[in-house]
Amino acid sequence: MKHRLGLTRRPRPRLVLLAALAAILLTVTPLFAGIATTKHNLSVSGPGTTKAVAETQTCVFCHAPHNTSPAAPLWNRSNPGGNYTPYSSSTSLSHPGQPTGASLICLSCHDGTIALGDVLSRGSRIGMAAGVTTMPAGNSNLGTDLSNDHPVSFAYTSNLATARGELANPATLTGRVKLDASGQLQCTSCHDPHDDSNGKFLVVPNQASALCQTCHLKNYWGASDHKLSAKTWNGAGTNPWPHTNLTTVAANACENCHRPHLAGGKEGLQNYAAEENNCYTCHNGNVAAKNIQSEFTSKISIHPVATNTGVHSLAESAVVQTRHVECADCHNPHAVNAATGTLSGSLAGVRGVNSGGNEVKPATFEYQICFRCHADSSGQPAPRTARKIVQSNTRLEFATTNPSFHPIEGPGKSTKVPSLIAPLTTASTIKCSDCHNNNAGPGAGGTGPAGPHGSTNPALLERPYATGAPTAGDICYKCHSQSVVTREPPHNRTEHLRYGCKACHDPHGISSTQGTAQYNSRLINLSTTDNKPVGTGAAAKLYVDTVARTCYLNCHGESHSGRSY
Repeated sequence: MKHRLGLTRRPRPRLVLLAALAAILLTVTPLFAGIATTKHNLSVSGPGTTKAVAETQTCVFCHAPHNTSPAAPLWNRSNPGGNYTPYSSSTSLSHPGQPTGASLICLSCHDGTIALGDVLSRGSRIGMAAGVTTMPAGNSNLGTDLSNDHPVSFAYTSNLATARGELANPATLTGRVKLDASGQLQCTSCHDPHDDSNGKFLVVPNQASALCQTCHLKNYWGASDHKLSAKTWNGAGTNPWPHTNLTTVAANACENCHRPHLAGGKEGLQNYAAEENNCYTCHNGNVAAKNIQSEFTSKISIHPVATNTGVHSLAESAVVQTRHVECADCHNPHAVNAATGTLSGSLAGVRGVNSGGNEVKPATFEYQICFRCHADSSGQPAPRTARKIVQSNTRLEFATTNPSFHPIEGPGKSTKVPSLIAPLTTASTIKCSDCHNNNAGPGAGGTGPAGPHGSTNPALLERPYATGAPTAGDICYKCHSQSVVTREPPHNRTEHLRYGCKACHDPHGISSTQGTAQYNSRLINLSTTDNKPVGTGAAAKLYVDTVARTCYLNCHGESHSGRSY
């Protein structure tokens, strides 16, 4: 009768169940096939050393069709109850809390607190081979301290991306790298637990850090040597890439310095806690051509990068307040390149302080980088040579408004300097590194690395600065002709050369707030060690009048009171 009325018979319950199972199998079978050959197959047939004694089901370690945890998808494990320490950073604009969603599910195995065989659908724990219970120690066991792991379970919003300036807009994350349904970044943004075809269950291959760069769009990176270099490890010393199987700088890219899980240096997820060690593994002559590490470990005068650890921060003031120096104070690893010019490519993309004491980002002149530490920073050491006018702020010493200065910020004031060696002229400028540099570097005629990393000379000088009579190798004679200097009065007298250039000349300059053109032109700022005043008490005099060309001082055993030169 129902057929005659055009009504259809309801399907039998068994047919509905079979259809549903068929649909599930069509979905699950490819996943099962993919998992079967990976370490996520914890059944007795699994390929890894961590696996069950007798359990034959593969999916049961994560999923069950009934009586599951109230967390999708059909979860067969209890959520871990650990109190996690999330990632934090002085420059982070997001503040991850406790893990949620898929990340919490992953941690039910990977934090090492719940036995791998503890599943909801079994009345007793699944036995694991070799007496294993929880996740064995190693790279897969993240523990409950996640401060050395890439942050998860935070809202990745367009506002965050815009504020950070170097993050992809979340609207672009529509491919394999994606956020969860609530817009949060989770473990599953980078890892697919069912597919290990890219290694480490990554959703896309990370050759040349392609996965990292889906979200992280670092400024300057496109032209950086760390992106483009084809250099390889020569096999000596420490493996610079212990957590990858990639063999060139370009292929490792971000992972030359960073590690997304179990990073040695928590701030910035660096490979090592000691900042300089992240550079040394390549810059020790085993990947990069020059051995810069040895400059810091074998020279008497160095930038002391090993003195402090954990002090440097990208969030600190441009003017360094807590005295320290790290490689990243002078070099931006995302920007370094081989360019030459006003500013070396090795200094590209670095913050600085300009002649007015204000931050510039990026620096456009080398001296601006030096000013971060050697200008307005507190706790400056006393000058090595005691002088009548005392000044340790190099920004004030090099100011072009001064009565005299070495031409760092701009050409000098004098139009007559006959001792200059071509191609230098009175219109030339020089760099801090023309004087402060490696004693065995190219500026000194050597083959060592360039730059003020280390020197056998005090004050990181490229060449000696004579405490007595200067020799042909003196730093001053790099730019000034020795033969011209020693024939021009008043330098042409033997007694005037006895104490070297430092006796009368201040190599940086004399601040306009302390000196005048009458007494301090031509870098005149007398050494109080080599020169003594004439007269006593209030009548004592110690100066050179560069206008009248007369001296008032005791030097080389003689009293000069108004003596003409």
